[in-house]
Amino acid sequence: MIQRPEYLNFLEEWKDQQIIKVVTGIRRCGKSTIFQLFREKLLSEDILPEQIISLNFEDADNESLCNYKTLYKYVKSRMLEDRMNYIFLDEIQHVNQFEKAVDSLFIKKNTDVYITGSNAYFMSGELATLLSGRYVALNMLPLSFKEYVSAFDTSVTHEELYRNYVYNSSFPYTVSLNNRQNIHIYLEGLFNTVVLNDIVGRKKISDPAMLKSVIQFIFDNIGNTCSAKKISNAMTSAGRKISNHTVENYLDGITESLLMYRVGRYDIKGKEHLKLLDKYYLADVGLRYYLLGTSRADQGHTLENVVYLELLRRGMKVYVGRVGSAEVDFVTQDFEGNTENYQIAWSVRDQKTLEHELGPFNSIQDHNQKYLLTMDNDPPISYNGIRQQYVLDWLLDK
Repeated sequence: MIQRPEYLNFLEEWKDQQIIKVVTGIRRCGKSTIFQLFREKLLSEDILPEQIISLNFEDADNESLCNYKTLYKYVKSRMLEDRMNYIFLDEIQHVNQFEKAVDSLFIKKNTDVYITGSNAYFMSGELATLLSGRYVALNMLPLSFKEYVSAFDTSVTHEELYRNYVYNSSFPYTVSLNNRQNIHIYLEGLFNTVVLNDIVGRKKISDPAMLKSVIQFIFDNIGNTCSAKKISNAMTSAGRKISNHTVENYLDGITESLLMYRVGRYDIKGKEHLKLLDKYYLADVGLRYYLLGTSRADQGHTLENVVYLELLRRGMKVYVGRVGSAEVDFVTQDFEGNTENYQIAWSVRDQKTLEHELGPFNSIQDHNQKYLLTMDNDPPISYNGIRQQYVLDWLLDK
């Protein structure tokens, strides 16, 4: 089983704190597995098996507990009175009025409550209303490149592993699949489940074929500025008329399902957020190659997508930067408000390409750290404070 230390550390830091721990993320990113890993960690720390109560509500064996009163009584009957009880409730949205059971367990002094649930439900605002002020969220993603590398023999080069990482997918289960055909079948099932259950069902969409066309368009345009009007015009030009309002509804469903992330733009000089022309990035670039095929691969934008997800994993707020008429791929802020700037390029060994990538940085008159990340496996170098680094070393935290 692949270890995921950053997520485990989060759960460890909040262990025994009087607050509900909520784990969210796109389907099959490893939410249930992180609970399993954490339970194993608890047992290794001399927590008794009887102190751990774990229920998955996608298991038919637990169907009789899908009423909040029944669930509460069952969990309470298993709790130890003189010890802390660690309660794991997986896919909790299947329990009718689950928040009442969770709240009733949460207020007890000897309970530590952990829950996961459907992203469409948890990320659309209802959870914040139901558990307002009483929870912290761990937002999970599929495997990072560092986690992915840890699953393979050290004889495989990082360059080869990176190719497999983006083409074969970063979803944990794909690591155990032994060929591209099986991976394709798995991703097809995952994609259809997200589209039909988390988007079509949630948003009551009457034309799933049109939704898929919109998704294909965005998948084909990761890293490019996009708007509802641009998508609507593209669909109309292809002979399939759709309104801006309908596109916006689709985009809301796509982002709520965590299939894609919407990234706003930030004016670096004016230090203000811009409202138009967002960009979109995928939760897993392997899904792009599943849907569009490898012939339409764009290595630069794919790498940009991988870096974006890694910045999210490192706890950053991420924006697309604008400086005058130029653009910086990413501007990030940590929880203390510290700012960093990133340019991503496949290669800058060509002098003109290097000058093009450095150009926006040279227009920024501040002392915030600036990074140029590339696939050029060269020693780190600095250009007037702009640090160029081999991106695979950066992804591996070297």
